[in-house]
Amino acid sequence: MRVNELAKKLAITADTVRYYTRIGILEPAKSIENGYKHYSKDDESRLRFILKAKKLGFSVAEIQEIMNISQKGDSPCCKVRDLVKNHIEQTTHKIAELEVLKGNMTKAVDVWEAIEDKEPTEQNICELIEMWEEIDPS
Repeated sequence: MRVNELAKKLAITADTVRYYTRIGILEPAKSIENGYKHYSKDDESRLRFILKAKKLGFSVAEIQEIMNISQKGDSPCCKVRDLVKNHIEQTTHKIAELEVLKGNMTKAVDVWEAIEDKEPTEQNICELIEMWEEIDPS
């Protein structure tokens, strides 16, 4: 099947298919007569795997590593578990950081609601932001 057919079948853009082809994860055959790339069922399966892995938060490099382990005939499952555990830890940390950010933004809005808007000067672009450390040094 051609790039557009594969893209449509998997509900993704043709550019997505081309990207994975360009980085070497997909290896379509080239037609001798017209030079068009033809994607096989194996390419479709590989791309389905990539899309599922992306939904689980795996990076392209991690997906390539998992696929390389599999292509050597070894089970990548242990590596996948370790990667997911690491992603969970990173996600938990990121959520905590976002909660702190949300708290800071909420405090800022609460304080800023009582402050009159001021015109910018040569020293100040937006007084609300520039005064923030004075209000909340954390």
